[in-house]
Amino acid sequence: MIKSKINNWAEEDRPREKLLRLGRRALSNAELLAILIRSGTQGESAVDLARRILLDVGNDLNNLSKLDELELSKYNGIGEAKALSIIAALELGRRRKEMPQQTRPVLRTSRDVFNHFREQLQDIPHEEFWVIYLNRGSFILDTQMIGKGGLDFTPVDIKAILRCALMVKAVSIILIHNHPSGALWASESDKLVTDKIVRAAETLDLHVADHVIFTEDSYFSFRDRGLLG
Repeated sequence: MIKSKINNWAEEDRPREKLLRLGRRALSNAELLAILIRSGTQGESAVDLARRILLDVGNDLNNLSKLDELELSKYNGIGEAKALSIIAALELGRRRKEMPQQTRPVLRTSRDVFNHFREQLQDIPHEEFWVIYLNRGSFILDTQMIGKGGLDFTPVDIKAILRCALMVKAVSIILIHNHPSGALWASESDKLVTDKIVRAAETLDLHVADHVIFTEDSYFSFRDRGLLG
């Protein structure tokens, strides 16, 4: 009996399409391995071949990682290129486990923001406007400089702020800019641009957690002063 090729399967059952549609965690080990194998033989699909290989190693990925290129190439449908792809993928997984877990900063207060970002804006003779993108737990997802200006003005591209928020799937953002003059208050233009960003963010269910203005040794928080509504 000739087993059907993956190309003949319903699209929702194909490993690559399933990965795109449901994400990597929805795939079995055999389906993930089949993506690396890419294609099977005339009588065996890539998924069936992957299942056969996994069965031979007791469905244990640690045992699979011990196979070298010659051992993998013994399987009909696995040439040198496919064998090396499998070996490389498993080695990346092994190295990932060895990597130390980096602690991502949590920014819950204006003081947290100031302490985390202070060095970034020290000794700068011009204004810069930055945005910190956070997840639901207030962990940092990304940090982007949005504008760079003169002594008392920075252009702000609101569309760029929202575009990045969508890309990193942020839940909230913190706005940051510095006052090289040392003025420790929010100007009318600071309040205006903040209000515009807040209203634009609301259309995406994105929360503006704070707008913190930095001077050399202190800061001004919109949230602490009750200026975010």
